[in-house]
Amino acid sequence: MTSFALYTLGCKVNQEEGAAIISAMKKAGYEERPFNSEADIYIINTCTVTHVADSKSRRIISRAVRKNPDALIVVTGCYAQTNQEAVTALDGVDLICGNIEKSRITDLIADALQKKKTSSDAVVQVCDIMQVKDFVSLPEVAEQSRARAYLKIEDGCDRFCKYCIVPYARGPVRSLPMQKVVDEAQELVQNGHKEIVLSGIHVGAYGREQGTTLTALLQELLKLKGLKRIRLGSIEATQISDELLSLMKQEKKICRHLHIPLQSGCDKTLAAMGRDYDTSFFSALCERLRRLFPEIAITTDIMTGFPGETEEDFLQTCKFVERISFASAHIFPYSQRKGTPAATMPDQISVDIKNERARILADITSASHQRFLESYIDKEIEILPETVSIENEKYYITGHTENFLPVICETDRFRSDDGLYCIVKCINNERLQAIALEK
Repeated sequence: MTSFALYTLGCKVNQEEGAAIISAMKKAGYEERPFNSEADIYIINTCTVTHVADSKSRRIISRAVRKNPDALIVVTGCYAQTNQEAVTALDGVDLICGNIEKSRITDLIADALQKKKTSSDAVVQVCDIMQVKDFVSLPEVAEQSRARAYLKIEDGCDRFCKYCIVPYARGPVRSLPMQKVVDEAQELVQNGHKEIVLSGIHVGAYGREQGTTLTALLQELLKLKGLKRIRLGSIEATQISDELLSLMKQEKKICRHLHIPLQSGCDKTLAAMGRDYDTSFFSALCERLRRLFPEIAITTDIMTGFPGETEEDFLQTCKFVERISFASAHIFPYSQRKGTPAATMPDQISVDIKNERARILADITSASHQRFLESYIDKEIEILPETVSIENEKYYITGHTENFLPVICETDRFRSDDGLYCIVKCINNERLQAIALEK
């Protein structure tokens, strides 16, 4: 049996697409192997959001070539989409697939295997993604956590923030038609999944090109029997509508967890980035969310060292982030992306300064994360079991709360129902530790 190994870099959407490729390859009769072992086919599902991602993508490609020089080397994902010439120039690459071409990757691999017998030239299958108008579905992921399943409902972004390469790698906003979302969600529930995570590049824009909204989709999904939770992927501050908040208030099934990218806590920097809100808007939104949902986890992304960010600008961000007190945050230094307006802006910040600012912000958000965890001491919380192990006649169950706190629960007995009520006993740096209570 012909074997394959896959390595995925980057965002959750790319991770989900990597899992879909694995499912498609297995269905086509290929045998999966670990990426660090020898295989007949290596698939590298790349990322290009930063120059570090580009560099890592190239290293992984080279590692695969060295592992088996005779293997078919397949490069797909965002680096392949935006830098096909650079990928073509790499030694050993046989097939380059853009993001849209992931949907037919097994057919492209079959053709490339035949071509490899007679030619060493790389096959390039990368369309002009900016001209793509329809949502392209990948195969269903066969293996997902029984508790939580991911459902990609949207692709693309047309915000064109000054620093971001994603619109060029993913194309315009495209949504999976509502009935197809509902049908796929129904199948996931029938397969035993209790929580569905709605994912996409720009989830808040779902349905815009089809004359519908994310809120309208949620109203349909809430009708599904057996679905216990709906979790939203990253959503922009300006996409959190009154209608969405009203529905969340009515429906407990919508998780009290919103990941809202901030990027900067300085109005001057936000304007230079091309973001469509200021700190007053963001702060008011967070205050409103906490009034409506006292238990909500607000998580975020923050960039350091955007061109022109002065020390005073950065200190404003630090003060703003301390005031908001996020449940957790992804902190990252700005990376120049060729083709974006920010790449040629004056006053580029040195790598050392960007990294030091990222470290400072990481300390601030780590402290607020710890405070959020500690606020749950002695509170009753519910988790959906994700893993169960037995040690010394005790069950150890891991899962997440609706606001995405990771929990490990110790109990003398376990029954696989639709949830466990736990009371937190103590905390370590990684997750809440809890003891189980009877329902």
